[in-house]
Amino acid sequence: MKYFFAITMALVFSLSNSFGQKNRNIHYITNQPPLIAQPYTALPLGAIRANGFLLEMLKIQAKGLTGHLDSIYEVVCGDNNGWLGGTGDGWERGPYWIDGLVPLAYLLDDDVLKAKAQKWIEWSINNQQEDGYFGPRPLPEKYDHIPGTQQGMRNDWWPKMVMLKVLQQYYMATGDERVIKLMTNYFRYQMKMLPNNELGYVTFWANRRGGDNLALVYWLYNITKDKFLLDLSEIIHKQTYDWTDVFSGNDIRTLNPLPNLHCVNVAQGLKEPIIYYQNHPEAKYVESVKNGLDALKEVHGFVNGMYGGDERLHGNDPTQGSELCSAVEMMYSFENIIPITGDIYYADYLEKIAYNVLPTQTTDDYMYKQYFQQVNQIKVTDDERNFFDDRNGRNVFGTTTGYPCCLTNMHQGWPKFIQSTWFATDDNGLAALVYGPTTVTAKVGKGELVSIKTETVYPFKEKIKFTIQTKEAVKFPFHMRIPEWCKSFTLKVNRTNLDVQVKNGIVVLDREWKHGDKVELDLGMDFRFSYWHEMSLGIERGPLVYALKIKEEWREVSNDKFDDTFWEIIAQSPWNYSIWNKTVENVDFKLEISDKIQPNPWNLENAPITVKTKARRMPIWTENRNMAGKTPSPSSSYRIVEDNEEEITLIPYGCTTLRIAQFPIYRK
Repeated sequence: MKYFFAITMALVFSLSNSFGQKNRNIHYITNQPPLIAQPYTALPLGAIRANGFLLEMLKIQAKGLTGHLDSIYEVVCGDNNGWLGGTGDGWERGPYWIDGLVPLAYLLDDDVLKAKAQKWIEWSINNQQEDGYFGPRPLPEKYDHIPGTQQGMRNDWWPKMVMLKVLQQYYMATGDERVIKLMTNYFRYQMKMLPNNELGYVTFWANRRGGDNLALVYWLYNITKDKFLLDLSEIIHKQTYDWTDVFSGNDIRTLNPLPNLHCVNVAQGLKEPIIYYQNHPEAKYVESVKNGLDALKEVHGFVNGMYGGDERLHGNDPTQGSELCSAVEMMYSFENIIPITGDIYYADYLEKIAYNVLPTQTTDDYMYKQYFQQVNQIKVTDDERNFFDDRNGRNVFGTTTGYPCCLTNMHQGWPKFIQSTWFATDDNGLAALVYGPTTVTAKVGKGELVSIKTETVYPFKEKIKFTIQTKEAVKFPFHMRIPEWCKSFTLKVNRTNLDVQVKNGIVVLDREWKHGDKVELDLGMDFRFSYWHEMSLGIERGPLVYALKIKEEWREVSNDKFDDTFWEIIAQSPWNYSIWNKTVENVDFKLEISDKIQPNPWNLENAPITVKTKARRMPIWTENRNMAGKTPSPSSSYRIVEDNEEEITLIPYGCTTLRIAQFPIYRK
């Protein structure tokens, strides 16, 4: 297999117990002293293959925007891009696209997609300057009218961080040593330039997103052990916005006036304190992130795991928007945090965003995206809404609608999620920390190569079956996550029930494994109920959120504001339902799960789960400003529900476009 080279070339680091350090994986690129020993380590790109519906998501991306953005959005991603030596955009948009294209290409082992990405990689490598700078050089002032070409923008530190992520992934797939040389020279350039040209000297984006830069510096250090990189890391952290202080304090809990925090910066900033923690293992860095997430949940949070952030943070009314870039960057932050902390809280959270939020903001063919989604979304139109930034069709499904960052940045979502389902462990085993249908091939034990195939339709069903594939018997530990929402589970090896201990949400089976051995994990999924804005009800089961199924009418629209047509969606069935509190107390919800899961389950027609329950319409709850009106408070709602009770259908949030996912409660 083509990823075998990436596996066999992975650097082998040994650990002397005389240093008093914890175990470190000996087969893959992992933290080296003085960085803390990490419990889990990323595998080479290509070591994990998607199966089932996850593979279908990748294929759809390849046929859709991810595989063809260079022709569909040629003005930015075509051959005139600054990152290909042209006079076009030289800022973040091109690198954003390649940051999703590279993992997609190698996960699918698609030579056509690899070639598209390689063109950008080769230009960056072959055009690095003698002083270490890489990327587009500033253009004469006559080009300043073109977005992303202004002289300062091309000098910005921020887009370089994105292209470095591209190069990191490319190295993890191929072992191309030119990447190490480029990064080393560039980081020496940063070491020289940052004292006078700080991260935010061109735009504030680099200052807010310095955690991406910091993570790459530590990654390179783990390969080269160049001491200057640790010195550089201190400069970068000092020049990065103080996310530790923000998350530890009450800035996020500010509501009136709205906090001056951009939604995507918050999502990206989540990882910075824990990235820095690796060389400064103080509890405050780890604690700050969970405190920040708690603050987001309390003041701006939704049942789907996102937060009101229609540019700036904007409260927790379920009609506020959440940006697609926020979702994929929040996922990427958690994908960085999981191997450092080993905390299953972040794996649970990652699944919540991936299996609820991510599927709803692109069309089934991955040709259109929605810039802002709403938890209670009863209409998708190019009309006024109560967003902080309401311009440019931010609610419709289009390509050039909304700001173009999401059009180019959304592609990393599914590929990097799949790449984060498995990790190598500090005891030289393998860990299944995020669940979905995949196959992993990696080194374990003393260097033996094994494969583990995961057969499951999780998150829709509870059962997960792992099959070990190995040439000969091999001893290694197999780690599995037990989600925090799972109150009871069963575990079998070769059909024999095991009584196992769960430590910090992880089960470890350390034994000799033979070819064909099977592990069966059954995660009990029960209904859970939570309360949000105006005591609105959220309904969850396992990793999925459930929402009202609303009949939809899709209509294609064109106007002079946008280069492309876009889609609006209008409700064709009632939406203003309220649920009786006794229905919740009695868990009066009837669950039906399809025997067969369709290749793409994320739409109304293919929704594999339905939940039937009773509800009553609430006449006072009507449309306002092209949105569901303010959620009626529970103190008055008992007076205004209709007499007749109706059966309503709930489906997984990720299968909806129009929906109600936070319901008002009524009491008799």
